[in-house]
Amino acid sequence: MMSSRLEENGLTRLLRLIRFSHTLFALPFALGALLVATKGRPSPRLLILVLVCMVCARTAGMLFNRLTDWTLDQRNPRTAMRHRLLPRSAVILWFIASSGAFVAASAAINHTTFLLSPLALVIVFFYSVTKRFTSASHFFLGLALATAPAGAWIAATGGLTIPPLLLSAGVVGWVAGFDLIYATQDFEFDRRERLHSLVVRLGIPSALRLAQLLHLTMFAALLAFGLAASLGVIYFVGMALVAAALCYEHRSAARLDLSGINRAFFQSNAFVGAIFLVSVWAGL
Repeated sequence: MMSSRLEENGLTRLLRLIRFSHTLFALPFALGALLVATKGRPSPRLLILVLVCMVCARTAGMLFNRLTDWTLDQRNPRTAMRHRLLPRSAVILWFIASSGAFVAASAAINHTTFLLSPLALVIVFFYSVTKRFTSASHFFLGLALATAPAGAWIAATGGLTIPPLLLSAGVVGWVAGFDLIYATQDFEFDRRERLHSLVVRLGIPSALRLAQLLHLTMFAALLAFGLAASLGVIYFVGMALVAAALCYEHRSAARLDLSGINRAFFQSNAFVGAIFLVSVWAGL
């Protein structure tokens, strides 16, 4: 009983370390792409394998980020408690296991996904080092999450067409926009540490305006995706709810209230993903 309790606590600490709940952000876009690619009828086997790939890739990416920023995060008051959750050796073991599981699940889907799986991991991992040399790291994070819908489409069809490319472009704009908002919390720390930060470089007001522009491009990309995928009118009705959620997020960011930003960050982004997925399903 004691051993089971310790294992449960260890798993809970891992999930907290990688902020597992934020998997909700990219997952609906991968599933939406999968639904469109399979005309709403993915096989149970393919659906499970895509879910495994999504969870494992994000877990590996987050653990790589924690390892890369191990000492930096300890100096940041907002993130200082993270690395008390698990020792570095355990983080390394989980990182290796999740990376291997992603490649194995990709190999079980089709030959193309297996061949592309190392490239997908490189893209996901690369974000964590970009902040060392560029202030555009938010866009690399967007690119990392944009591999989800593209990968799901390749899993279903073996290739890429216009709809998944439009959807991936929308994800890049969406993620870069909300990551800019989130980064306003670290303005003072990033400036003090002389980190490459777009928020520090532009200033908070200009960074928030850029986030608004990025979310406008994301919204346009989602509309274009619906047209390219021949989705029904219900999909476009759902996009109005997506627009409302984005407006709520930006209203919260404008107040620069830390608790408000955190609440809006999770609630609105999770809502955007959920509404998108439901709208795709209904639009099909």
